[in-house]
Amino acid sequence: MSRNELTDVRANPGIQALVSHMRVVLLRVGIDSGCGGIQGPLFRDGSFEFLPIPDTTSTDSRTYGNTVGLTGRHFVEFFPRRMRSQIRDVSMHVDPEWTTYTYGDPTSPKAGLRRLQEGDILAFYAGLEGWDFDCPPALYLVGYFLVSSRSSVRIFTLDTLQSTNGTGQLWS
Repeated sequence: MSRNELTDVRANPGIQALVSHMRVVLLRVGIDSGCGGIQGPLFRDGSFEFLPIPDTTSTDSRTYGNTVGLTGRHFVEFFPRRMRSQIRDVSMHVDPEWTTYTYGDPTSPKAGLRRLQEGDILAFYAGLEGWDFDCPPALYLVGYFLVSSRSSVRIFTLDTLQSTNGTGQLWS
């Protein structure tokens, strides 16, 4: 099969069947000027550091000051100097959780996520801006999850969440 046949859904009945039932949900995630006061850092080589939004409930022990990213920098270092003392000890709302491949949002607009099935995609995008070069803020695809299974989720109380020490891991 040629490359054109692979990319042309009409020429491949198997892909056509898969795509006709697949749903892709676009979700904006990460810090931005409206929630956190900055855009995530985009580097000259095209890589980026995903910075979570602030957690207003302070249930997570991870903060911008104690979390080191993939670049080896503490997250607080990506903020302007004038903001660092204010943001250093602020908890982060880490969602999506890239290491456990989980995403959850209990708000009404996201209720449709419960209908996702195996093979559907959650595509995450975020606002990023040049960090070590001049690049204006823009929206970028920062990751995706391919749904392989789903499970029922129960609503956790604040006490239950705090008992996880910010890890979100509950064992029964």
